[in-house]
Amino acid sequence: MAKQKTAPAYDASQIQVLEGLEPVRKRPGMYIGGTGVEGLHHLVWEAVDNGIDEAIAGHATEVSVRLLKDGAVSVRDNGRGIPVDTMAKTGKSALETVLTVLHAGGKFGGEASGYKVSGGLHGVGVSVVNALSTDLTVRVWRDGKVYEQSYKLGVPQSPIKVTGKSDETGTEITFMPDSTIFETIEFSYETIIDRLRHQAYLTKGVRTSIVDERTDRRYSFYFEGGIQSYVRHLDIGKDVIAERPFYIEKEVNGTVVEIALEYTDAFTETIKAFANNVFNPDGGTHLTGFRAALTRVINDYARKNGLLKEKEENLSGEDTREGLTAVILVKLHDPQFEGQTKNKLGNPEVRGHVETVMSEWFNYYLEENPSVAKRIISKVLLAAQARKAARAARENVIRKGVLEGASLPGKLSDCSSKDPAVSELFIVEGASAGGSAKDGRDSTHQAILPLRGKVLNVERARLDKLLANAEITSLIKAIGVGIDEQFSMDGLRYHKIIIMTDADVDGSHIRTLLLTFFFRHMLPVVEGGYIYIAQPPLYKIVKGKKEHFAFTDAQRDQLIKELSAAPADTKDEEAEPGEAKTTGLKIQRYKGLGEMNATELWDTTMDPAHRMLLKVTIEDAEKADAIFNKLMGTEVELRKNFIQTHARYVKDLDI
Repeated sequence: MAKQKTAPAYDASQIQVLEGLEPVRKRPGMYIGGTGVEGLHHLVWEAVDNGIDEAIAGHATEVSVRLLKDGAVSVRDNGRGIPVDTMAKTGKSALETVLTVLHAGGKFGGEASGYKVSGGLHGVGVSVVNALSTDLTVRVWRDGKVYEQSYKLGVPQSPIKVTGKSDETGTEITFMPDSTIFETIEFSYETIIDRLRHQAYLTKGVRTSIVDERTDRRYSFYFEGGIQSYVRHLDIGKDVIAERPFYIEKEVNGTVVEIALEYTDAFTETIKAFANNVFNPDGGTHLTGFRAALTRVINDYARKNGLLKEKEENLSGEDTREGLTAVILVKLHDPQFEGQTKNKLGNPEVRGHVETVMSEWFNYYLEENPSVAKRIISKVLLAAQARKAARAARENVIRKGVLEGASLPGKLSDCSSKDPAVSELFIVEGASAGGSAKDGRDSTHQAILPLRGKVLNVERARLDKLLANAEITSLIKAIGVGIDEQFSMDGLRYHKIIIMTDADVDGSHIRTLLLTFFFRHMLPVVEGGYIYIAQPPLYKIVKGKKEHFAFTDAQRDQLIKELSAAPADTKDEEAEPGEAKTTGLKIQRYKGLGEMNATELWDTTMDPAHRMLLKVTIEDAEKADAIFNKLMGTEVELRKNFIQTHARYVKDLDI
C-alpha cells in the first residue's frame, strides 16, 4: 500500500495577521468595490466626502479638486482642518491616526466631534486612499499654522512638520494612485464634475469646483436653492405645472427632512432619495414615508374639494406619481443602510419623520395654491383614467395569451433551446432582413423577431397605447418578462437580446426607438446587461473570388490599400449597380441588412466566432433620462438645439 502523505500541522504559525493598512492593499475590492475605473474614482469620493461632511456640519463652504499634470489628484476644503495633536490611545498624532488606522475618525464621536450627521460613517475613508497610493501628502491649516506630512504606500516618511503660518483653516490631500493595484490611474474630468455637481445640489450654500491642469479646464458649482435647484435641473426640457417647486425643510426628533418636488407633463416619475448626501437607488424608509404621505394628501384634497367623487375609488400611488420629479434628503446621526453599497436606508423611525413633514406641509401647499393644486389633481385624474384604460387593455391581451406566454408571436422564429443563458433573440428590421437572418442563423440558440416599420415612440405614450401596438406586444411576448405590474425578470427567455438594424438613418432611428422602450419599460433588462447592438459591416470589397468586409471607413481604406498591393487571382470584373470600382476591386456600400444573403449575414453579423456586438450599459441613469427626454420627448426646440450643436460631427447621413 502506498504511504499516505502527512498533512502539515495546522497551528498558530499558519494564521496570518494583517496589520495597519495591509488588509486594504491585500483586498482593495472589500473597501472600494474594485480596482477598475469606479474603484479609482472612489478614492476621490472619500476625500471629497470628508470636505462635504465639514460643510454639512457648518464648518466649510468650499471643496475643490485639482487634477494635476503628473496624474495625481489634490482635494482641499476650508473646514476646521484635521487635528494634529497627539492621541493618548495611539501615541500618534490625530492626523497620522486618521491616515493609517482603519475605522478611525471624528465621525464616530457624534455631536461632540461636530459631526451630527455624516455620509462617510464607515470611517475608512482617507486611510484607504493612503493605503492605495504610492505617494500621499497632507497639508492642514489650523491654529494659525500650516502642517504637512508625507506618506509612501501608506507609511509616514517623517513626523508632522510645521511649514508656515496662516490664518486659513482646512485640509488638502494630494495623492498618486498605485498603478500596480488599479487597472488604470487616469481620472475622468466628466465623472468627477458630475459628482461635484450633485454634492453642490445636496449641500446648499457650498461651492464645489474642479481644475483640470492636464487640459486647462475648470468649473465650479454653487446652488443657493439646494435640492430645489436639483429638481429644476432634472426637469430641463419638460413642461412644469407650477413655476416654482414645492420645498420644505424641517427637523423631527433630530432628523432633518428636506423635500423638493414638482409635476411635469411626463408619463414617468423621477424620485431620488438620499440619506446624509448618499444616494439610495433602492430607496428605503424615507421613500416609503414620502410615497404614503403624497398619496394620502392628494386623495384627501381631491375628495375635500369635490374633485374626486364619493363613489369613485381612491387614486393609487402610481397615479399620484405620474410626471412627478422629487428629491428627498434626510440627515440623521446614525443611518442604517442595507448592505455595504448603501443602496437602501433601513431606519424605521425615518418613515414616520418624512411622512409627518410631507403630510403637513404639502397639504398646506395645496391649500395655499388652489390653482396649482387643481392642475396637479387634473394631471393625477388623467393618469388614473389612463391606468384604467391600460388595465382594460392589459386584461384584453392577457385573455388572448399575449403577455402570459400562452402563445408566442407568430412572426417569431424561436430557437430550439429553452435555456435562457445560451439563447439569443435578434430583433431585426423588416421582413427581408428577417428572412436572411432566419435562413442564416443557428436555430439551436438563435431566435429571430422581424419588426415591421418603426415601433411606437413610448416616450410620448401611456401604457394603454403601448399595449394596443402590435409590434410592442410582440416584443413583450417574445422577451417574456412582462410589463408594468406583471414585470418579472424570472420570465426572461434570452440572455442576449440583439438589436440588428440597417446601417442608415432609418436603422438608427429604429434602434433609438427600441432603446427608448427598453429604458422606460424594461430597465432591469438593460441594467442586467442583456441588451446588445449588432454591428453589421458597412462595406463588401471583392477581389477576384474572395470577399472582404469592412465595418468602418478606416477598415475599408486599409483593406483597399492592402488588396490593391496584392496580386490578383483572376481577371478584373465589371462593377455591378450600387458598387464602386477600383483597379481589380469591387466595393459595395451596404445600406440595409436585406442586401446581404443569409451566408453573408451569418458570417459577418451573427456568428459568435466572428461578429461584433456592443453591450448597452447605463453609466449615468440621470443623463440617460435627460437624453431620452430631449431626443424622444415633445419639446421640439430641445431637439433642434441638439441637432444644430452636433450637426458638424455627423459623418454618415442619407440624402
